Amino acid sequence: MRVVAITPIHVTDEELARRQERYTRLAPAGLTVELRNLSTASPVALDLQSDVLSSDAALMDDMCHVKADVADVVMPDCVLDPGFRPGSNDSVVGMLESVTAHLVAQGHKIGAVTRNETIGAELVRRIGEYGFADHFAGLEVLNLSFDAINDEELWHKALKVGVEKLAAKGATVVINGCSAVNVDQSQLSLEVVDPAELALKLILEQKSKVTI
Repeated sequence: MRVVAITPIHVTDEELARRQERYTRLAPAGLTVELRNLSTASPVALDLQSDVLSSDAALMDDMCHVKADVADVVMPDCVLDPGFRPGSNDSVVGMLESVTAHLVAQGHKIGAVTRNETIGAELVRRIGEYGFADHFAGLEVLNLSFDAINDEELWHKALKVGVEKLAAKGATVVINGCSAVNVDQSQLSLEVVDPAELALKLILEQKSKVTI
């Protein structure tokens, strides 16, 4: 099964390679992921609301140009699901929508962390749009720069604090609000979901059900 993922921002060649290696490592057997860079030169980070809107428009355009003969599924490489519209195209998967629906079905009260308030506000808006607000325990903003995505020690130091706060709010599981960060589960008081990893597993499971 072939998945084409598209970055929500325009990244450097080095960062694209890092993210591609991560997808290759996370992809379950029977599934391959080709990561493509956002074709427009901006945004280069999701720091402002205007960046979120630009990312959404650019990704929607890029996804329209992915040919069916090269991909079974197209997925935005972002927990905010830019360019994704529920129910509009069965071949497009929203990472957040898929993962949240799965966790809700398991009976979880979901918390989430994001590196900044802009990303956090959009994530909360999306969860409400998908109809999962009643299953959402809350958000914790880590207040980290874009460079922290590559700094696992810094990210996990802030993540540990955020998870403890969400546990106090009643969360039973936490979504790590970045699709490009490796999750280290050690020393965390709750399970923290890597949204990219879980989304790939769910894509393969759904495809297997369809073909049976």
